[in-house]
Amino acid sequence: MSECVVPTLTSAEVVASKSLLPQGWKADMSNLAGLDLTLCATELLRRTTSRLPQDVIDALVKGRDAEEPGSRAFNTLNDMVRNIILADGNVSPLCQDTGSIIFWVRHPFGFSQRAARKQLRAAVMDATKRSWLRPNCVESLSGKNSGTNMDPFHDHHPAIHFEEWDQPHIEVSVMQKGGGSENVGAQYRLPDAALGAGRDIKGVRKCIIDAVVKAQGQGCSPGILGVSIGGDRVTGWERAKELVLRKLGTANPDPKMDAFEKELTRDLNTLGIGPMGYGGATTVLGVSAEEMYRHPASFYVSIAYMCWSSRRGTLTLAADGQPSYDL
Repeated sequence: MSECVVPTLTSAEVVASKSLLPQGWKADMSNLAGLDLTLCATELLRRTTSRLPQDVIDALVKGRDAEEPGSRAFNTLNDMVRNIILADGNVSPLCQDTGSIIFWVRHPFGFSQRAARKQLRAAVMDATKRSWLRPNCVESLSGKNSGTNMDPFHDHHPAIHFEEWDQPHIEVSVMQKGGGSENVGAQYRLPDAALGAGRDIKGVRKCIIDAVVKAQGQGCSPGILGVSIGGDRVTGWERAKELVLRKLGTANPDPKMDAFEKELTRDLNTLGIGPMGYGGATTVLGVSAEEMYRHPASFYVSIAYMCWSSRRGTLTLAADGQPSYDL
């Protein structure tokens, strides 16, 4: 029987001591047009690639402890916890697939999106040189790897979404989306005769269950689902991925969606797929769902599947320039 690993991570002080940022560093928020995000964004990548968010760790431990001790499911989840501790202590990637990189940037008026795009790309290239990120950007037809994680001809990778808001601070969120989990994401068009799914919440439920059953363990389960109900083919996918940024256990502000998420999470964990498809009671760690408006003729259900190694984090630059990191 495997020893039950206690997930004790390095302290916040130790993490800060390894930071790329000089002690006392602050961003110059008085000159938003000239603000340089490169170093603080590289530090964000250093943290997200090696340190799993606490809510995800807690969910994995809860899932492990619900499995039969010594079972394949228990041992698999226990090894995941052991991997989390090793990656954190060594500041090394949690997974060899460090994923496609997706940024969401929220900023006040006066901030230069063009400059920020160049800086975030520079941060990704630097993190790749330091081996915190694996070179994961290849030409589609030839398979040739750029070696830098850059799309050299366009701005398609890393993907960067900007939003101007009326707040005085800046938020930069990042997600490292692994290829296996990306492959098992799904988008459905309702009604779906094959599933017997109509344009209602029961039909949405059937789509989600179908996606998880088809995924089995290939998305590196237990997975975390972001589900967008409505929108169009593009906005639905974008929102579904952004929903994965929501911390596990956070209540959905829509009471109906909150109840739907809880019921669905419970039911998906009765499928018996388990961690990595080995069987067990922990198939998903959580579901985040949101309803969007749509065209009357279209009804899409977009499902973003995130692997158990849900690497995400947010850098906040306060109005006074003080940086903080939330994983």
